[in-house]
Amino acid sequence: MNENDFFHMTHNNDSKLFDGMVVFTQVVECGSFSGAAIATGHSNSFISKTLNKLEARVGVRLLNRTTRSISLTPEGLLYYEQCQQLVLDAHDAVSLLTQSHIEPKGVLKVSCPTSFAENHLQDVMSTFMQQYPKVNLVLDLNDRHVDLVQDGFDLVIRATDKLAESSLVCRKIYSCKAYTVASHDYLKRFGLPQSPEQLSEHQCICYSNLKQANKWVYHHNNGTDSQVEVTAKLLCNSASMELAMVLAGHGICRLPEFVMENALKDNKLAILFDDYITPTIDVFAIYPSRKHLSPKVRSFIDILVEKMPQATQC
Repeated sequence: MNENDFFHMTHNNDSKLFDGMVVFTQVVECGSFSGAAIATGHSNSFISKTLNKLEARVGVRLLNRTTRSISLTPEGLLYYEQCQQLVLDAHDAVSLLTQSHIEPKGVLKVSCPTSFAENHLQDVMSTFMQQYPKVNLVLDLNDRHVDLVQDGFDLVIRATDKLAESSLVCRKIYSCKAYTVASHDYLKRFGLPQSPEQLSEHQCICYSNLKQANKWVYHHNNGTDSQVEVTAKLLCNSASMELAMVLAGHGICRLPEFVMENALKDNKLAILFDDYITPTIDVFAIYPSRKHLSPKVRSFIDILVEKMPQATQC
């Protein structure tokens, strides 16, 4: 066997393996052989034979089959997670090649929390507008939880300690800590709470976009949890307004670091409860599809990632 024969044989085997992965992921996502056949444009028998060959090649059963349904075996679940990522990456590579020569244009609609935009998005917007003059931007600064699809956004930037399950694609672009803080003047007048439980005796400023705005949970370093029901002296849907009222000495609040970076640097705020685990707030870029990502969205995400502070990137 010469070198060319070996290459063609290896290439052919790799191609068949990847084709099997594509069919396998389609079967899982469609929930049936017939659904996968329709999605791929093949016959049911082709789907069945391809799956049989794939299982023979990997040496394990990937699917449990009955006359009415299919289900993943434990090995199949592990293999599916890997195959899904490979297939997505392959689609991304094709999209990148086919769209790399297309100049971004049209209208790009983006939603972002107000405080994050004020602190970290100005350079992103300026660079994008300079590089892509044929794109008109609609930037909605809003702290509420917007619906990307129903509200018609191309991309949503969202800050959260826990991202809800979703069919949307998420890319983490930034991370920071969230702190419980008060002004030095407030602590002089009302005293320093020694534990979260003592917050019930204090004036607190709460963020109304949270489902349980007045219930603050703390995780102690010793593994115990505390949930405190605080009194909302001010219930507000703006993190910037919360910060302003805390700086004015009106109460205690919990905020992500990106909202109050300058105030912390200037020592205008005291961080409370340093013997408790400091929660992390992640910021995500959320968009509908990796498979059909438009040039304008892809270009915006690239600049967004590039401009985020290096120390906090994932």
